[in-house]
Amino acid sequence: MQEIETARLYLRQFTPDDLDELYRIYSDAEIMKYLRGVKTREETESAIHTMLKRWEENNFGMWALVHKIDGKMIGRCGLNFLEKTPEVQLGYALDKVYWNQGLATEASLASLNYGFQILNLERIVAIALPENITSQRLMQKVGMKYEKNAHYYETDVVYYSVSRESYHSKVVL
Repeated sequence: MQEIETARLYLRQFTPDDLDELYRIYSDAEIMKYLRGVKTREETESAIHTMLKRWEENNFGMWALVHKIDGKMIGRCGLNFLEKTPEVQLGYALDKVYWNQGLATEASLASLNYGFQILNLERIVAIALPENITSQRLMQKVGMKYEKNAHYYETDVVYYSVSRESYHSKVVL
């Protein structure tokens, strides 16, 4: 089981015991506003199963984010394949109580490090709805650059990317 520790977080694989906490996040309309909408408890349970399966198949996926101070699971962050492509994308969702503290940036940097250093990826992408300015700022903070407007998951998005070469030369951890 892969785990990463950052200054304020533990990133670990999900377990079925995370259902209640992840459902609390996935059922919050404000948190899920830009992430294809709220999910039912059954959809959240299926999402955990899918995340675990992706780890088994690919040696990467979404991590459960655990806040060191209170030991609480506060969201998810990690890597998965961009819809119908071989490209690997960064994704994240965080409990709104923990917004604006730099935690999503911290988890994203750890995920990018894993992708470049452990998986030896050459490039990682991320997408966001055009109106999701907060997500675009996070992508920029972790060294990603706007590349194009695109269409994934049945919606128009902005598409950012970072190469291993530019990430290592510009991001100081």
